[in-house]
Amino acid sequence: MHIMQFSRSDLADFTYFLAIARHRNFRKAGLELGISASALSHALKGLETRLGIRLVHRTNRSVNLTAAGEELCNSITAPFAAIGQAVEDLNRFRDSPTGRIRLNVVADAAPLLLGPVLPVFMDRYPDVDVEITSSNRMVDVVRDGYDAGIRYGGTVPQDMIVQRLSADIRWVVTGAPAYLERFGTPETPYDLKDHRCLRIRLGDESIYQWEFQRDGKEFAVHVPGTVTIDESQTGLSLARNGAGLFFAAEPVQAQLVSEGTARIVLEDWSTTGPGYHVYYSSRQQVPSGLKLLIDLIREMRPLGF
Repeated sequence: MHIMQFSRSDLADFTYFLAIARHRNFRKAGLELGISASALSHALKGLETRLGIRLVHRTNRSVNLTAAGEELCNSITAPFAAIGQAVEDLNRFRDSPTGRIRLNVVADAAPLLLGPVLPVFMDRYPDVDVEITSSNRMVDVVRDGYDAGIRYGGTVPQDMIVQRLSADIRWVVTGAPAYLERFGTPETPYDLKDHRCLRIRLGDESIYQWEFQRDGKEFAVHVPGTVTIDESQTGLSLARNGAGLFFAAEPVQAQLVSEGTARIVLEDWSTTGPGYHVYYSSRQQVPSGLKLLIDLIREMRPLGF
């Protein structure tokens, strides 16, 4: 009867296997671990050979766990998470915390929320590495290997631990003086049908309907336009140059308005929505660096609180 001996190399390979199980993708798992996809594949083959059983089904299009792989994943996920948390907890005994934070951040939050805070964070915690992916696309932060996400409160996935990072945010329509002189100023949201509007494609590929509020009632308007954008910086440039009316969070447009290159219109109809929130899974260890970053954002309050 063959008795398998547990070796030290199995510990590393189990870590690799869990990353593959999370991502179902060798390239993404390799990026999280800092090794190549080919090295990851080689390590998995070695583990499967030593165990004498196939853990992963691989094709050109997909990576899936076998029944044995699912059972192994379910059995070792919690113990490895506990080990990771134990190592992370050692940070409180260090003079300076170490480690890495991976964040997926809705595009506007990166300059508005993290821009003022990260320079201070870097000075306080120089040994913590921060990796930021700015995207308006909805992603599964756990599956894609992020420690946390930052989004508007109303778009945070369910079953997550959530903490507020800013005050609620007002949304406004602006237009360049030259545009308003040429096409006129809308008096009500229903006048937008006669204007050039910069339409917005959301992260779920839908076209955003501009939201307004009057007399305590909220409503949305489908606006016309020949230009569709998916992030604010392009919209700011187009609005500044008179391409059309632009709808965005007020902090995004604050500089344009303050310098006079854009004016807020339909201000009496503007609406306020949930501010930025950070979210992360309760099923994985929370890096101490992430806790410190959240505390610093809530301390500095770049967008109020």
